[in-house]
Amino acid sequence: MASQGQRSGDAAGRRIWRRRAELLEQASQVASVLRRLLEQADDVLANDAKAIEARVADTQRIAIERGGGRIESRKRFRRPGSTGSPIREQRPLNWLHVDEGGVERPARGDDIDAWFALAGVAMTLDQARAYEDAADQVKQEFFSRTDITLHEPAMRRNERIFNLGDDPARQRAFRAAVDELVRSAEFTAFAVGIRKWEYRARFADPGMDPYLPTGVYDTAMQMLLERYVDYLHHQGADARGRVTLEAQGSREDAAHQRAYVDLLLNGTQWVPESAFRSYLETGVRFKGKQGSHPLEISDMLARDMFEWIRSDCLATPHRWPIFEEKFYGRGDLRAGTFGLKVFPAADVREQVEAHREKLRTRLRRP
Repeated sequence: MASQGQRSGDAAGRRIWRRRAELLEQASQVASVLRRLLEQADDVLANDAKAIEARVADTQRIAIERGGGRIESRKRFRRPGSTGSPIREQRPLNWLHVDEGGVERPARGDDIDAWFALAGVAMTLDQARAYEDAADQVKQEFFSRTDITLHEPAMRRNERIFNLGDDPARQRAFRAAVDELVRSAEFTAFAVGIRKWEYRARFADPGMDPYLPTGVYDTAMQMLLERYVDYLHHQGADARGRVTLEAQGSREDAAHQRAYVDLLLNGTQWVPESAFRSYLETGVRFKGKQGSHPLEISDMLARDMFEWIRSDCLATPHRWPIFEEKFYGRGDLRAGTFGLKVFPAADVREQVEAHREKLRTRLRRP
């Protein structure tokens, strides 16, 4: 949420962060020289200088994160002929189904708790129904019933019903069928990965970044919806988005609904509140996991995204090559024009950029 006195979608704000990063780069060089001189003199102040150098480096990484990307006009999402009342315009709907991987509680640094992923798949109603019919066929073939929910990581671990009688051949056939189910489904993918340990160290303190929420889930949702709005604006159908989240509990669902509405009222650093209201319904919907539903794809994508950021963006999770073909992307894949986001990414920027360049090649294909 933008703080009081700062306009959402504020390009000037990004310029301030960029200028701050440049000044902090100079300060970092001075701090490094100071630390080395004090160490050579064996002075007791060397430890203080070292702490200052580390603090400047952390602050510089924050400035780089917030000032990166292309600065664009706040007016870029305006719709010609808009009446200001999306409901009366009777525009077609696009569904965004969102699920998470990991837990949103603060990072403690252990192997499971240090990462969080949020994934969304965008579909038309016809595409969603086609997926559900195809998923029912797979479930009927392997389990003779359709009320099963495809869920990770249980499927890749062959756990519970996905054990399939402990038959390796049957397990391989099932995995291949699910892979083909995802590959053949029509959808556009979005995913945000939060590296919670780094997030907590650099951004979790209230007021550290006036544009960011204080929670991991809300931060990921903000970044995901920025990209979804860009997609809706450029995909050509003039559709309005209907967002469905996996239901978690009455309190959690209420908190996520509040964060969503706050986004529509206040916008973000990158996208003005008017764009969110123009392209998204004014509230989210919630659905539990039961039977065939596009949330199953979101669940699989969230798991792959979780595993990808856990590897410092080096691994190739099970369905990652399939999802790479589905990620939203336009132009140079910068500043919200790409459906994948890692945050914070300063210390894994090289890996993220290598992945981005790989997918640029895909977009350039005839």
